Amino acid sequence: MLENVRLAFRGIWSHKMRSFLTMLGIIIGIAAIIAIVSTIKGNSEEIRKNLIGSGNNTVEVRLTRGGLEWSSDSYGSSKVNIPVVSQETIDEIRELSEVENVSAFLYKEVYDGIFYGNTAISSVAVYGIDESYFTTSGYMIKTGRSFTSHDHEKFRANVILDNTAATNLFGQENPLGKVIEISSVPFTVVGVVTMKSTFEPTIKTMYDYYNYNQDDSNGLFFIPKATWPVIYSYDEPENVVVKAVNTDAMTKAGQKTERILNSRLSDTTSSDAVKYRAKDLTATAASSAMLETSTQRQLLWIAGISLLVGGIGVMNIMLVSVTERTSEIGLKKAVGANNRAILMQFLTEAAVLTSLGGILGVVSGYGAAQIIGHISGTPVAIDVPFSILAVAVSAGIGLIFGIFPSMQAAKLDPIVALARE
Repeated sequence: MLENVRLAFRGIWSHKMRSFLTMLGIIIGIAAIIAIVSTIKGNSEEIRKNLIGSGNNTVEVRLTRGGLEWSSDSYGSSKVNIPVVSQETIDEIRELSEVENVSAFLYKEVYDGIFYGNTAISSVAVYGIDESYFTTSGYMIKTGRSFTSHDHEKFRANVILDNTAATNLFGQENPLGKVIEISSVPFTVVGVVTMKSTFEPTIKTMYDYYNYNQDDSNGLFFIPKATWPVIYSYDEPENVVVKAVNTDAMTKAGQKTERILNSRLSDTTSSDAVKYRAKDLTATAASSAMLETSTQRQLLWIAGISLLVGGIGVMNIMLVSVTERTSEIGLKKAVGANNRAILMQFLTEAAVLTSLGGILGVVSGYGAAQIIGHISGTPVAIDVPFSILAVAVSAGIGLIFGIFPSMQAAKLDPIVALARE
């Protein structure tokens, strides 16, 4: 085998231009496929990163009706019977192997304004949270303090703002200790929170804008869940947020939490039923990546045509090589070489020729992908396993299209072959 490989390289080197032109179809085909796959992988990873964000690994499980998010503001809560998320349910969710932490929270969008003196902001979100919410959701205290056990036990009217709310309501003024009004109830600002890991999605199109920037809230306001009845209904239904042990566990963590919560509801089968549904960002990322790459995947078939053309070129040049080396084949058979040895020699030469084309194609493909990415701003990611597969496929093409010329060489009669000289 090693001798066949050595002879193959010698034959390729002795006809450098012809060999390169023969490999050109393979090089172009592999390069096109590698460039497309690198772009697809880069786009998919960027979409996944944009949707999942900075890696907090959190999944919100919210109440929905008919596939849309349910809220008492839109539909009213008098006609639905949704039990409070009990501590027993929280403990059951926390025991899931995919879940690191869990928190139940209340949520309401406020459109009629939150006031500080003569300043008001509307279109904000108010959360009623427990003591584990900030840890679960990935928030950290930027200034001030978090809620204490006394805030929850004593139903204190304290509030914590996020950065957006603090800026919109107070500007450059220090918000700590200031009193704001939520639904005409005074609340004292005790802290400002920010995400532990900040992340800004890459926005290149209007589709990206609407897909990655769905939260148009002017700020988030957090109050103790125990204080919620002071300003809102006592029987307000709760949502749940879970922190998965890692990004890959997010889907299962959301699905299992959804299943546990829905098992507490009396009706989840009718089309109009209110039920819990996990907001699975990993599935959304997969769907978005599929939409983004559907057209590009079609290009793989077009690029595959180049491989077919390259394979035909290999078969043609191998037939020429067999004709040129007829006397060599006859001499080898005359000194004892059998048909299998001749077959393997030419098959090895064809495989080496296309394998070199595959390697050059992979290098060219990555170079083309980097150039395309630099010009168009498209992200590129190297897929090493696919590159190895591409070289293996190119070698396979050499074996497939080289089999006919090799068989022709193996079937030559030594006397006839020597007589042609």
